[in-house]
Amino acid sequence: MRRLAAFALLLAAVPVLAQAPDPYLSRVKKLLATTPVIDGHNDAPWEIRENREMPRDVDHYDLRTDLKDHDTDLARMKAGGLGGQFWSIYIPGEVKDSGYARIQLEQFDIARRMIAKYSTEMVFAKTAADAKRAIAVHKFPSFLGLEGGHAIENSLGALRIYYDLGARYMTLTHNVTLDWADAAQDKLVHGGLTTFGKEVVREMNRLGMIVDLSHVSPAVMSDALNVTESPVMFSHSSARALSDHPRDVPDSILVRVKQNGGIVMVTFVREFVSQKNQDWRLARNARRRELTMSFGGDTARVRAAMDEWAQANPEPVVTLADVADHFDHLKKLIGADHVGIGGDFDGTGGEHIQGLEDVSKYPALLAELARRGWTDAELREVASGNILRVLTANEVIAARLQKTRKPSTKTIDEMDRAPKM
Repeated sequence: MRRLAAFALLLAAVPVLAQAPDPYLSRVKKLLATTPVIDGHNDAPWEIRENREMPRDVDHYDLRTDLKDHDTDLARMKAGGLGGQFWSIYIPGEVKDSGYARIQLEQFDIARRMIAKYSTEMVFAKTAADAKRAIAVHKFPSFLGLEGGHAIENSLGALRIYYDLGARYMTLTHNVTLDWADAAQDKLVHGGLTTFGKEVVREMNRLGMIVDLSHVSPAVMSDALNVTESPVMFSHSSARALSDHPRDVPDSILVRVKQNGGIVMVTFVREFVSQKNQDWRLARNARRRELTMSFGGDTARVRAAMDEWAQANPEPVVTLADVADHFDHLKKLIGADHVGIGGDFDGTGGEHIQGLEDVSKYPALLAELARRGWTDAELREVASGNILRVLTANEVIAARLQKTRKPSTKTIDEMDRAPKM
């Protein structure tokens, strides 16, 4: 009976042992209490615009409720140690209905109304000092990041107005090549930045708007690094050495980011993270093209055949550990001082990485990095220290440049389209 009783006590203890707290997770949560994450890219403003029930209605898309069909709400932000965010004010580069300005201004309006709605939790931030003050009183600094240089419609005046409205970075392109810059996933027309494109970078430096090189071609990355006087950022990209995707950053550019003092904010997009997943998508797309040609564009037959293909060829799972591999690669190549987090939450169409399904998961990622030997000092820099350093440097350099450089009045017509003499 004594043996049975002892055995019963042992069995009762097993669940307790299994639920023992993860020391790395405990360490990270303590760290995040004073140094929260500032994420480089979240598409919630576009989700508000595109909401099926009440599009563009900030009150309906209530972050105080459990938005289980989306990646972001206040409760999960708090649980994830997310203490600040660059909200993406994205507009598609393919929009042609009335020019880009109307939709871009509407996105500024949605983002700023969203921030104002949660004034007891959020602060509209324009400077690194704004962020630090907000964090000190346990509020959430909210920055705006303009995704896609098509929004300025080849106008430096428009660029300046968008800065005045609060944009603190601009991604030079989205997925569409512009009149002055090549996009990573479109035709390479210019071989990098045109003369006007370089003027855009110089004017961003003068304003203090961070040059964001996510989405651009490697030649644009290189040209921008040649021209810029301020540290650059990649707001949501990963390492191309680990997944050969056009949206990721080649090692040759990463080395230059270190020299520039910039930052690469690792993103949580499956094909940007996993080569196996990227290869699967390429194979899937190739098969779809084959079937479309074979079936003469019969979409129903193509869909059915693709369903069969997907069952026979399941998508490779991408995990939190795969994302951590990118952090390790960047740390080894350029140092932890140039690494940040750009999750792209609410921007992946619900295709999440296992273990990084929403904004509550940052502690799990940082705990994995701690488990791999990252120090508390390095984790603090990755969480928010590095992006605040880059923002501060852009502000300091802009203040210096504004003493000697007036707003540029250059136009694309006189710089890129003038007749050759």
